[in-house]
Amino acid sequence: MRTLDDLLHPITPDRFFAEFHGRKPLHIPADEGAPKRALLDWRTFNSLLNQPSIWTAQSLKLVRDTQPVPPEQYCRSVQTQSGAAFRPDPAKVALFLTGGASLIAGDVQDLTPPIAALSAALGRPFAAAVGANIYCSFKGVQAFGTHFDLTDVFAVQTEGEKLWRLYESCADAPVEMPSGVGDVRRWFEQTRGRLQAEIVMKPGDVLYLPRGWYHDALAQDTASLHVTFSLASLHGRIIFNLLEQAAMQDSAFRAYLPAAEKDGGRALQQHLADLGRRLAQLTASPTFRDEVAMTQERLTPRTHSFALPARAPLTQYKTNGLLGPAYEGPVAHAMHWALSQPAFALEEVIAQFDFVPEADIRAAVDQAEKTGVLKRV
Repeated sequence: MRTLDDLLHPITPDRFFAEFHGRKPLHIPADEGAPKRALLDWRTFNSLLNQPSIWTAQSLKLVRDTQPVPPEQYCRSVQTQSGAAFRPDPAKVALFLTGGASLIAGDVQDLTPPIAALSAALGRPFAAAVGANIYCSFKGVQAFGTHFDLTDVFAVQTEGEKLWRLYESCADAPVEMPSGVGDVRRWFEQTRGRLQAEIVMKPGDVLYLPRGWYHDALAQDTASLHVTFSLASLHGRIIFNLLEQAAMQDSAFRAYLPAAEKDGGRALQQHLADLGRRLAQLTASPTFRDEVAMTQERLTPRTHSFALPARAPLTQYKTNGLLGPAYEGPVAHAMHWALSQPAFALEEVIAQFDFVPEADIRAAVDQAEKTGVLKRV
């Protein structure tokens, strides 16, 4: 399972985005012998846990009776060649698991080839940063009470069975957890609405939940293992950060505001209206669109597979000072730099401009070579 098509099969991506994405949950039962089950098994999970040096109190967590276990109860300070570290103690973790605690192994999106491949494949179609967590729980033990997530999620059941309960309520595009509501767990229970569906997830099953959808889960007759992929896409808040950077290049935004009393407030009103028009022009400009596109591209870091001791050769180019083609979009940033150098390596441009799609850089360099602006050496 390496692509979105594999994850959704037999649902097509076109149907998923048209009917389910951001709208409603989707349960996809596994076909008999489906490769989705191969995403993770007990043997692989145990091998990860048997490498204590890769875990921290932040990445390996325990939950018991819906309450987080304080790290001080299962972690210890160790002295390493890099200095002091606070890491989970395998023996203590094992004791908690024997007592029925659930384990959450976070930030595993790069730790196994199957999970890494699917994580990388999900980033681009959703323009999202993809994180993966492994959840290990045992019969009749509920790790988390009813809640919703702040991102869209795909849950893939890999071992055992787990009962998911979905409720009728869905928070409206939440970007942070509720505050000022007192007992948050009780608040979730009071606002979740009626039970909408009960889904028994079996190995290979996939469950999609839009952000904000109320749910909880409980392991069934055997121990359960599932992987959850969270899709953190950009939302409107990012515009404020990008707009500030762009707007401050305009002296109108650096000018002092008129006093509120001047002309009965008309001067301030007119000044604010002018700034609003300028902001509208900025957000509608292709340049600002490109800034957003480049920010999205940064969410999906490029993967690289080492094959040492072999080292891939560099693709070298020389510039001749001729004016290059007119490039549009984010790739223009990469090509402006490349054409300003006496010589460069294609791989250097790809690595340096990680906010520009690699395919666009390769196409632009190829075009410059065909027009004689670049010469391969």
